Amino acid sequence: MTALPREFILFSRLGKTDPYFTNLHDAGRLDIVHECIVSSLFLSHGLRRDVTFHAILNGPPNPPLHVQIDGETLYDVRTDMDTWQVILKKTIQGKTHPGITKDKTSFEALVKTKAQTRQIYVLEEDGKDINRVALSENSLFILGDHVGLPKKAELFAQRFGEKISLGKTPYLAASCITIINYTLDQKAKSGF
Repeated sequence: MTALPREFILFSRLGKTDPYFTNLHDAGRLDIVHECIVSSLFLSHGLRRDVTFHAILNGPPNPPLHVQIDGETLYDVRTDMDTWQVILKKTIQGKTHPGITKDKTSFEALVKTKAQTRQIYVLEEDGKDINRVALSENSLFILGDHVGLPKKAELFAQRFGEKISLGKTPYLAASCITIINYTLDQKAKSGF
């Protein structure tokens, strides 16, 4: 049986849901979404084809907006912010890009659907130490942006999964994804 792609959900409290912005930082911190996309999907000189990244944008004017990026079919991309500003604007406008889709799926609906086939882990500093968790090959990790997960969203996600932690040091969301990818890469080498 083949493992499902590794998945990440980033809950962006302020990420703009219209394409009328001049830069990612001022668009409700879509720069954090960009950083997490890069950490999730990119390797040195390559892409992680076994990763799917989801961003739930909850900023004005029309939340929620679910952006999904599928490493298996993603192409014609680079890691720089300018490239992703163009791609995210285009996606929010409803235009297509290979490997990227958008819809109006809410955070709760996405988590509920994914829980049917995934082991869900919610990243919070007060969770169980990741080194003491038998991580599943079919993992889905939920993170908040610079503001963190809203308590309501965190409690909802915990109904379907387990709260885990990378320790008491508060890392950037993109750094958390890098650490998780490294941890799962090491486990995959040893056969989980």
